[in-house]
Amino acid sequence: MVNQEYLKAKQPILYQTFANAIKNHKLSHAFLLVGEHGTPLKETALYLAKTLLCEHPYPFACNECTTCRRVDNNQYADLIICDGETDSIKKDSVDRIMETFSRTAMENNGKVIYILHLVENATIEAINSILKFLEEPGKDTYAFLTTQNESRVLPTIVSRSQRLTLKLIPREEVIKDAKDLPVDDVEILSYFYNDAMSIREKINDENYLMIKEIFNHFIEHLNNQQDLLYTVETELIPNLHDKEDARFFFDLLASFLQDVVRASNGEKIFLTSYDKIIKDLATRLKHPTNSLLEVMNLRSQIDLNITLASIYEHLAIYLTKE
Repeated sequence: MVNQEYLKAKQPILYQTFANAIKNHKLSHAFLLVGEHGTPLKETALYLAKTLLCEHPYPFACNECTTCRRVDNNQYADLIICDGETDSIKKDSVDRIMETFSRTAMENNGKVIYILHLVENATIEAINSILKFLEEPGKDTYAFLTTQNESRVLPTIVSRSQRLTLKLIPREEVIKDAKDLPVDDVEILSYFYNDAMSIREKINDENYLMIKEIFNHFIEHLNNQQDLLYTVETELIPNLHDKEDARFFFDLLASFLQDVVRASNGEKIFLTSYDKIIKDLATRLKHPTNSLLEVMNLRSQIDLNITLASIYEHLAIYLTKE
């Protein structure tokens, strides 16, 4: 969970900018949070929203009062989140927000807030509705938009928002911050999450542990030159039938192969818990860079009209041939 200490220590510019806006009573009605993959964009947007609603801010949200806990439990009526991470943000969703906020605030605070996570994934129709909202904000209406790709955000949206940037923390520093946790999990999850707090929350997630186990079996079979198709048929296809799980598996495999490429070039690797198998594959695979590129290519096909089983089978065949 993002808190004041994290922002002050890891995101000092964002911290100071938002703290000054609160202190000087010069809050923008719209903020655009920009950060690379892995930065806690949605979590930070939610925390800043909580800060405007918190009963005891100092100056940021306390994360302990009744209002903060209600926000965390998605029970605060005047805060609406539209998540573009798993699906595109559609016009109907934005219109529902506009309709809801056209009425009087339901909570005593009087402020109404909406969060659009990964606004670059909004449809053209939704963007037009968002623009109307940004052009004519209500007195106590606030928007927090997030993006991992600012170049895909309409310039008129950028110009109507105050930009806040989340700095990407060096991966080595993230691993160091989580040194009290199991090393292998920290090294793996530091590829996906750019802060120790998120890693701490994810580390015991059953879905993550399931995918990690399948991944371990897959790379063991790859290294031992065993039948990868058998692993695909008995583990990947039956268990990784959800697109989000498939993306995570391919991203994990890409992270692993990046270290294989690093090892083949004599560079430092991040997944030290897999040191032996990485070095073995660095000497055995003829073209590890090509394998990495193929994994990334197959990952991009997950959202196309191709079955996951076919993608998994192609992966096994390609890596076996390699």
